[in-house]
Amino acid sequence: MRVYELGEGTPEVAVVGTIHGDEPCGVRAIERLVAEDPDVERPVKLIVANEEALDAGVRYLDEDLNRAFPGDPDADSHERRLAHALQRELHDCTVLSLHSTQSYGDPFALVDTVDAVSRAICPHLPVDVVVETERFTEGRLIEHPHTIEVECGFQGSEEAVENAYWLTRAFLSATSALPALAADDPVDAGDREDVAVFRLLEPIPKGPADEYEVFATNFVRVEEGERFAAIDGEPLYADESFYPVLLSPYGYRDVFGYAADTVGTLN
Repeated sequence: MRVYELGEGTPEVAVVGTIHGDEPCGVRAIERLVAEDPDVERPVKLIVANEEALDAGVRYLDEDLNRAFPGDPDADSHERRLAHALQRELHDCTVLSLHSTQSYGDPFALVDTVDAVSRAICPHLPVDVVVETERFTEGRLIEHPHTIEVECGFQGSEEAVENAYWLTRAFLSATSALPALAADDPVDAGDREDVAVFRLLEPIPKGPADEYEVFATNFVRVEEGERFAAIDGEPLYADESFYPVLLSPYGYRDVFGYAADTVGTLN
């Protein structure tokens, strides 16, 4: 784990990248910001989490770090020990955790549940969607109080790297660590009133197969009876209407993604 600190004093704001070693957008955004050495208005902590997995070019070494919290300093698992150390680093911090996905190209945010912190910060991020994940947060960093995850774009893409940087800048502006983004910056991080909120309902399982296909578009309603995916050419039809979230053919081993409902907007 690599930790940078900007400013003087004890940081109460933190950004974490590389929870997963195969998602390099976070570390590249952090390194770009560190190289710029900005004058911060309150101290900031920037963390590259799973350096070993990053160096190996794999998602994790022993187990998924984002399922290993709160961790154990005496565990045999590298990620479980790392989870304990990372949680200590983030104590009393408001946190942005940078990720990327195989399912969706535009940035969106995930929170345990919408609370005062997410209501204050998310409208200032360049995202149009917030997803509540409360039923599916066991072992994830998002259980840490005052933590917002962001999916920055497609895994391995340059767009995800660029998005991760501007999401970080917008987060630090929203938490008063950096000045507000300028009008000529390439993102619109103004006070959004139309950020849609979705709530995860259940995973969408996929059985063993040679080929998976997805026909639905994330965050676009799938109607009852509509074909949304296929397993080895056999179509799957919706038993009831739902909104797909993180739906992709190969993003997860045992599920296509999640069915969600829409619950309004942030205001």
